[in-house]
Amino acid sequence: MALLRKTEGRETLIAMNALAALRLQIEWGVDEALGEAPVDRLSARVTAAPPRPAPEASPPPARQPEAMPRPVMPVVQTPPLGAPAPALRAREIAAACRTREELRAALAAFDGCPLSATATNLVFSDGNPDSGLMFVGEGPGAEEDRAGKPFVGPSGQFLDRMLGSIGLYRTEFLITNLIPWRPPGNRNPTDNEVVICLPFLLRHIALVRPRRLVLLGALAARAVAGSNTGIRRMRGKWLEVAIPGLDSPVPTLPMLHPAYLLRTPGAKRDAWADLLLLRRTIDEV
Repeated sequence: MALLRKTEGRETLIAMNALAALRLQIEWGVDEALGEAPVDRLSARVTAAPPRPAPEASPPPARQPEAMPRPVMPVVQTPPLGAPAPALRAREIAAACRTREELRAALAAFDGCPLSATATNLVFSDGNPDSGLMFVGEGPGAEEDRAGKPFVGPSGQFLDRMLGSIGLYRTEFLITNLIPWRPPGNRNPTDNEVVICLPFLLRHIALVRPRRLVLLGALAARAVAGSNTGIRRMRGKWLEVAIPGLDSPVPTLPMLHPAYLLRTPGAKRDAWADLLLLRRTIDEV
């Protein structure tokens, strides 16, 4: 009886996830089903004689699939040579933190980044730090600055719907940002601001020790993975990213930022493919 209830619960969950995926695709503007390959509708209407069956031949021996190694990104050296003094101090302060609580307190007291003087609140993190799955965005906006939590504005609400379509909710992952303070006017952070804030983020990742890391947006992907490759080329595959303080690289998936998807609807197909890749990888664990 217990096995029957478990099976029924799994089927119900699958049906709910399918309905959530359909609702999400409607919100994303999907209005027809498309295949992976184009179909020539004109030639398909021409009736042709059926081809003669080819003589049977013994099938070639099956080749064993070769495991494709994941690219290993180099250890991020923070801060780089010639970095400003606040970045060197940030690295020392972050390295001394032994818990997430200490790290949050250190960030709240840190005065080396000018963004902390103009922001309303420190935006540290939200979700479950023990889940084994960690998301990293770029920086807070106005709604996040007021609430003191990451991804609560329009892009965060869209991200919640995206992840809900594959059965992921905020209690099942941890989410944070590369920049913990809102830049004035939602401007892009400067290179110096990124260099100053990065040691705190890397220490956060090292303290959480996630089994999977998802980088949302080009800024987070470049900073954490240490690569200048564009996000459209980085997405769609897992990378092995070395994080200071961890013994082994962390499997990392760069994805398009939800704010970019709201501005660029044509990129939502790639985002959906990345979500399915993330779901498959989680299910394999």
